[in-house]
Amino acid sequence: MNDERFKLLYDGQCPFCRREVEWLKRRDRHDKLMAEDISSPNFHAETYGLSQTEVMAVMHGVLHDGRIVRRVEAIREAYRAVGLGWLVAPLSWPVVGWLADKAYVVFARNRVALGRLFGRRCEGSCKTSAFTR
Repeated sequence: MNDERFKLLYDGQCPFCRREVEWLKRRDRHDKLMAEDISSPNFHAETYGLSQTEVMAVMHGVLHDGRIVRRVEAIREAYRAVGLGWLVAPLSWPVVGWLADKAYVVFARNRVALGRLFGRRCEGSCKTSAFTR
């Protein structure tokens, strides 16, 4: 992986996740964000030392040195990669970041149901897990 690139592991079956990745990719003028769909049959979580249950539970990302980041930190890194880090900078503040991480876990567990509430249909199996590592 290019030393400057960040890889976001996202659920392509989640309408919110998919739209966010599409939005970020349109703003990625320097090709610094890679995105890998964890719902693809070609995805293997073990490649990253993770289980499918883990990656389906919350957003993960892979830093240029191979370290794994999770939840809001993965989102911050994705925004940073496309030059929009300033938009999510408050999420790195101690109290705000802690609250955002807790809220994200609730969102991740309920993302499919929330998608339905907003009129978005699930594609594929849309399996989610209560894993909250």
